[in-house]
Amino acid sequence: MALIENSKLYSGNDLENLFFRPLVAENGVQEQGIRVLYNMPTPTTIHLWSSANNVLKPYKAGWQGGSAAIKQYKTLDLGAVKAESAFSASDYYAMVYEHITTRADVNLQDLTGTDLEMAETEIFKKAIADSLRITTWIGNTNATDGYSTFDGILFKAHATYEDESRDMITFSDGVDSSNVAEALSRVWNGASEVLKALKKDGELAFFVTSDFYRAYEEYVYQMALENNAQNCTEGYTTLYYRGIPLVDIGISAEMLEGNQLDANQCLLTDRRNLILVLNTSDYPNAEVRMWYNPDQMENRQRAVFLATADFIDSQLISLGHA
Repeated sequence: MALIENSKLYSGNDLENLFFRPLVAENGVQEQGIRVLYNMPTPTTIHLWSSANNVLKPYKAGWQGGSAAIKQYKTLDLGAVKAESAFSASDYYAMVYEHITTRADVNLQDLTGTDLEMAETEIFKKAIADSLRITTWIGNTNATDGYSTFDGILFKAHATYEDESRDMITFSDGVDSSNVAEALSRVWNGASEVLKALKKDGELAFFVTSDFYRAYEEYVYQMALENNAQNCTEGYTTLYYRGIPLVDIGISAEMLEGNQLDANQCLLTDRRNLILVLNTSDYPNAEVRMWYNPDQMENRQRAVFLATADFIDSQLISLGHA
């Protein structure tokens, strides 16, 4: 039986340059529009600026400068998190070998240690990126069966609504193609005037769970069936409501249930308001390690680093759920 027995350790500069910076660049939440900050000073202070208003003044001698630009900020405390996985030796080799066969630049008759290491690293990076994306949205440190390494954006949004005694927008009958447009309308109408005013910047988005996205997709296809056959057959690349894009965050109903959140989550906010922060420079035990355990005949992977996710201004959030 083929085995992969060489240990790999990424720490210091290798951890940053060979593992985490590529992972940050390829992280799924960046594609969704969330800002990802890496190796900022800990604790990390995040700013959200707006331009100064009423800067035009009548011309006369002396300084007449108006008020400064408005700044919203939040200081985030990062917590240590750990990612671990283990595979039977045979399954692990098969998985790594299959990953290598998809690359055109590899000689399968002469697999070197570098080829195997690159494949192992890519597989582990993909697993961490997927878990980071999900935890960024629905993480709940109180969850007993789910993603619990740090509190995610949706969990914190729900907690903030309760702390500020804000009325939660709920869809008592759930969401399907018959009422999804009404649900989006209620989330839009429930937004603050400050949030609605940011629409002109083109950074607003409805971040929705997969069940919500599919309901709106079905609604759009039903509406377009008679009017636009091309879109019905070729599909839409992006769905919009009031000119604001819907972003499928790739979270299923089962994931929500495991992390104690209701179905049909819909969050309207400015993309610049959402943050994922990662750090490997301010934690002495930060590392990525891959090794073979002969006692258990399995390959193991472990990553240790600092992470958190949050939003800056709660007034820039409108939240609805079933």
